Formats: sequence, C-alpha cells, structure tokens
Amino acid sequence: MTTVLIQNADVVLTMDDTRRALHGADVQIENGQITEVGHGLTPLGDVINAAGCVVTPGLVNTHHHLYQTLTRAVPGGQDALLFGWLQTLYPIWARFTPDHMFTSAQIGLAELALSGCTLSSDHLYLYPNGARLEDTIHAASEVGLRFQPTRGAMSIGESDGGLPPDSLVEREADILNDCIRVIDAFHDASPNSMCRVGVAPCSPFSVSTELMRDAAILARDKGVMMHTHLAENDEDIAYSLEKFGKRPGQYAQDLGWTGPDVWHAHCVKLDASEIAMFAETKTGIAHCPCSNCRLGSGIAPVRALRDAGVPTGLGVDGSASNDAGNLVAEARQAMLLQRVANGADAMSAGEALEIATRGGADVLGRPECGRLQTGARGDVAIWDVSGIESAGSWDPAALLLAGPTTVKHLVVEGRQIVRDGHMVTMDLEKTVQTQNRLARQLRDAL
Repeated sequence: MTTVLIQNADVVLTMDDTRRALHGADVQIENGQITEVGHGLTPLGDVINAAGCVVTPGLVNTHHHLYQTLTRAVPGGQDALLFGWLQTLYPIWARFTPDHMFTSAQIGLAELALSGCTLSSDHLYLYPNGARLEDTIHAASEVGLRFQPTRGAMSIGESDGGLPPDSLVEREADILNDCIRVIDAFHDASPNSMCRVGVAPCSPFSVSTELMRDAAILARDKGVMMHTHLAENDEDIAYSLEKFGKRPGQYAQDLGWTGPDVWHAHCVKLDASEIAMFAETKTGIAHCPCSNCRLGSGIAPVRALRDAGVPTGLGVDGSASNDAGNLVAEARQAMLLQRVANGADAMSAGEALEIATRGGADVLGRPECGRLQTGARGDVAIWDVSGIESAGSWDPAALLLAGPTTVKHLVVEGRQIVRDGHMVTMDLEKTVQTQNRLARQLRDAL
C-alpha cells in the first residue's frame, strides 16, 4: 500500500465543509485516499516536506479542448469573434491525426498539472483521419491526471447550413454508437476512478435537435454525465431565437439538458429566468473567463450564479481561444472579472479558489475530489510561497492575489506527478519538441 505524508505546511486550505485553514499542518494519504488532516501526524511511508508552502486541494478544470494546444495564436483567428474564429480553424483541425490528438493532449494536461490541476474534463468533438477519444485517454493515463473526457460530436456541416466543414461532421447514428463504445470501454464509476466518460454534442448550432435529445437519453441510460456549450455570446443567443424560437436555457431544458448530471460551458449570456432554472435543477456551469475575454464574449454572471445556488466550476477552455491552460491563473482572472463587473468586494481570492477546487469537483459529479478531508481522494497541490511571487505578502494563503502560478509538488491519487516544479511522469522537453514539429507541419501546409 502506497502512503505519503505531506508534512508541516505553513497553511492547509482544506476546502472541507467548514472551509478550515490549518497552520503547520499535515495531510496523510494511504492507498490514494486521505486518511487524516491534522498536526504532528506520524509518517507511514514517503514524506513530502511542505514547509514554506500553502497546500490546497488539486484544482479542477471543468472545460477544455485539449487538441487545440496545437493551434495557439493562429493569425487568422487572433482577432475574430466566435463564429469567424471557428471558420478559420476548422480547416486546420480537419488535418489532425491520432498523433496530433495524443501529443496535444499530453501537452495540455502537463500544462494543467504544472498549474495545480489534478482533475480535468475534456470536450473532443471532432474525429478526423481516424482520431478517437482514446487518443486523449491514453495521454491522460501517461501524464497521470484524473480525467473526464467527453465524447463530443458535430453533425450539421456547411452543406446543411452549419458552421463546420462537411469533412468534420458525422452521421448521428455513428455518433451514438461510438458513445456507447467508449463508455463501455473506458468509463469507471468507482470513487477512485481515474477516467469517467461523458456524452457531449458540441453545441446547439452544430448538431440537430434530435441528436441533443437522443444523447441525453443515452447518457442517462448509461449513467454518465452530459456536457455542451451554451449561451456563449450574443451570436449564440440570436441563433437560438431564430432557429428554435426560444432562448438557449429553455432549449436545453426542453431537450432534457438540465439537472445535476449536466454541465454547460460558458453561459455568459444567461438571463435571470435561466439562472433561476439552473439553480432549481442544479445544472452546472463551466466558467471560462480568459476565453470569454479573448473572444469578446462578455463576462459571465458568476456572482449571480453563485448567489442563486448554481453549481459553478472553472475551465481554461481550448488553447486556441485562451492560448494558455494555466488553471490557477484562470482562477485569478475569474476573481478580477467579477470585481470589474460588480465591485471590488464581489469575489474574494478564497471564493475564487473554492470555485477552482471544490466547485469544479461538484460540477463534474466528483464530491470525493476538490477538498482535503478524511475519505477524499489524495489529490493535492503544494505551492511554494517562499519565492518572489509571494515576497512581502501579509497573507500567503491569498494565492490568487500574490502567489506562484506553478506548483512545487502535485499529488494525484497519492502519486507524485510534479516534483520541485518538474513533471516526473513524462519527458516534457521531448514532448514539447514533438508538439512544435507537428504545429510547424500544420502551419507550413496552409
């Protein structure tokens, strides 16, 4: 049985039910599970010295498109709104192969790990040239992060009035059959699961009403979660009103896309009635502040969502619309945007960190993650606050105000993934070289 003691942390921010902050404290992990959080605990195996550090639960990323790490800062999409941005990038993504999917997922997950993330979802909605969902699942297994991939899909191409090229859409029967295949092959519902698969049609403007409804029925039959994009910007709202005669929230509810087994990305443009509906049904939200800024979509009403009781997590979104995948930096951005929108007292650093940990875990249906307490999984981020980023800080625990954006150590299911700021589960330098080679090939082929 593997055991590890995280010892003598300056502060342990538990994010437990009482939100305890413990000084000079320890966290004991046995066989992947936290068995004790307290003071002066006896080492039973390996010891990680956390003196000079703040210890938090591992951060949780509730929305990503990992494949997009190969298309950062593409010139034609740098200054475009959502729909124009997509039309620029779709032809590039159409040339992806399984190798592109695998390598981009490795890079994206390593970037997340170095920023304190222990659990990440992913929304893969295009499968060109033989690519499959397991290309990303195998990458996550090698990196060592807890993973929640979703089998996305697009079925309405340009010839039918949709945005994506016809080469990137699939037959709806094939989509549903492959959802069944990957769930049966890879979904693990156990509390210590390292991989849970979800069902995720890309968006209401890239699949049919029938596929949205059928996907919800399939997901509930299989007991898995459901995910899509919703109400991302003004164009999104206009499309919904024109095509469906209703706002996105009502469209989602009418098709079975509300409930505690559902989470939607963005939701920048939800109105008061939609927020109330999501609160009543406990439908989750993945807030992606940097991407929303990058694409000019707006500021999501996170303060209103939280006050209403809507489950809210944090997402970095894809690196083609964020250009980065640093989750702790994303949490700071979330805090700052709510202050811009609602005043300096609208969101504290502590609340933003809670959204990035416990909040995200709850959105993904993983209440055993995102907190440091007896019985939770051993997913822990250890932040060195003795360096320049925190120098002069009166409150080292206020990481999002003055703290590092790279972890010193990261532990997932009791296994050390990052040690002294470096990945230990993969040859990151070699993978970066592969990623850059693949990106150059894509660029040169234009």
